[in-house]
Amino acid sequence: MSYDTGLSMEERVTSLFQPDTLLPDQYLDTFRRKLHLEPEKKLMLAILEDAIACFQKYIFAQDGKGKALFRESEGWIMEEAGEGIFAFDSVCEALGLHPSYVRRGMVAWKDRALAQRTQAKVYQLTGRPRKHKRSVAAARRSARQRLRRVASR
Repeated sequence: MSYDTGLSMEERVTSLFQPDTLLPDQYLDTFRRKLHLEPEKKLMLAILEDAIACFQKYIFAQDGKGKALFRESEGWIMEEAGEGIFAFDSVCEALGLHPSYVRRGMVAWKDRALAQRTQAKVYQLTGRPRKHKRSVAAARRSARQRLRRVASR
């Protein structure tokens, strides 16, 4: 395979050892981010995922910590017109989601979860068979007999 560049063999060999010239902008382009807000979007996605996970995991929490996590995530999700870059509306918009759509979906999920939870469960109650208790004296007698058998061996 030959590359026809119009250069002689000697010129091609010497060009291998000459430094490449780059402009400072060309050099710095290699260090610039390809997608300008990629780490910020990853952080916003992690925040949104954590809030939704806490909302769904702790909806029926009984302990104080679980209840607090649920209230905090629910408050953040339901807050409309929140200010700041990490408000629910701002995070959803930065990720290309419609905040009202996500919010409606979370409310619908909560309503379904509460409806399933409140359905009454019917259990058939029957009397449990009683176990016959041995008397304490009989238990002591059998323990003495076991000790005598072990001692006689």
